[in-house]
Amino acid sequence: MDQARRSQRRVAGLSRRDLIRIGAGLGAAVVTSPSLAQTKVVFKASDVQPPGYPTVVATENLGKKLAAATNGRLSLQMFPSMQLGGEKETIEQTQIGAIQLLRVSAGSIGPIVDDINVVNMPFLFKNMAHAERMMDGPIGQELLDKITASPNAGLVALCWMNSGARSLYNTKHAIKTISDIKGLKFRVIGNPIFIDMMNALGGNGVAMGYDQVFSALQTGVIDGAENNPPSYVFSNHYTAAKHFSLTEHLIVPELLVFSKRAWSALSADDQALIRTLAREAQMEERGLWNTYEQQAMDKAKAAGCEIIEIADKAPFQNAVRPVWDKYGPKYQDMIGRIQSA
Repeated sequence: MDQARRSQRRVAGLSRRDLIRIGAGLGAAVVTSPSLAQTKVVFKASDVQPPGYPTVVATENLGKKLAAATNGRLSLQMFPSMQLGGEKETIEQTQIGAIQLLRVSAGSIGPIVDDINVVNMPFLFKNMAHAERMMDGPIGQELLDKITASPNAGLVALCWMNSGARSLYNTKHAIKTISDIKGLKFRVIGNPIFIDMMNALGGNGVAMGYDQVFSALQTGVIDGAENNPPSYVFSNHYTAAKHFSLTEHLIVPELLVFSKRAWSALSADDQALIRTLAREAQMEERGLWNTYEQQAMDKAKAAGCEIIEIADKAPFQNAVRPVWDKYGPKYQDMIGRIQSA
C-alpha cells in the first residue's frame, strides 16, 4: 500500500505536459503499428479499488480471456488500489494512451461528456434492477456510444458495471431524517450535480478525489462521504465513519473504457473481440457485486457500525427537486425513456 501511495503521489504531482510526455513513452508499445496482428502487447489497466473488488476481478478475467483467445498476443496487466493515481489522473492518462483500459465512475465522466450526467441525477432509478435494465438495453448502448463519439473524451466506452446504490456515512451522528444532514461536510465526486445535490440535502458538498477520502475522514477535513457499501468497507472508511445511513440517493454505474489512441491501433477483429469480452465482464461483475456487497454489510455490522434504514425517503427526494429543476430539462427526453424502461 505504501508503494501504491508513493506512486499515486508521483502521478498526482505531474503536469499535463508531463503526462503527455510519459504517455508517449508508455503508450508507444500499443501505437507503434497500424495493426497489432503480429505484435505482443500488454495493456495497462487501472482501477482505484483494491484487489478482489468486483470491477478489478472482472477486468482481470477479461485480460485472461483476451490472452487465451489471442495465444498471448494481447494481454493485460492490472494496476488496482490507485497505483497509477486517482480517477482524475487515470482518466487523463487513458486519454493520452499511457493507460489503455480504465474502470471509472460515470460520475467522473459526466463533466467530460455531458450526456452521461443523466445517470448521475439523484433518485433517477427506482432500484438496481431498473438501473440494470438501462445498462443492458438500447439506452445503455446509446450512452456508451455518446462517450465513444465525443471528441473531448478520447475514450472508447466498452461496457457498464454495477456499483450499487450510494448512501451517506459520517463520523458525527446517525442520520435518520433529512434534518440530521444539516451542516455536515460530505465528500462528493467532483461533479457539479453532486455538489448541488449535497447542498440541497442540507449538507456541504466537498469535491475531493477518492484517494483522499480516508485521510480526510480521519483528520476531520470532512465529516462524511457518500458511496456504496463495498467502497465504505473495503477502503476502510468504516473504521473512521461508524454511522451508515441507507439513503440510496444515487445509483451511479461504473464504466469500462479504452484509450481511443490505443484503440485506433487495433485491428477490427481485435476490437470486436475486446467488445465481446467486455460485455461478458459486465455480466460477470454483476454477480460478483451482489456477493461482495453482502460481505461488506456483514463486515460493517460485525465491526459495530450503525446501519440505519431510512423508512421514508420522500423528504430526501423532495429536497433535491432544485437539482432536477436546474439540470433535468436538458436531459428531459432521456430521463423519460429511462424512467419508463
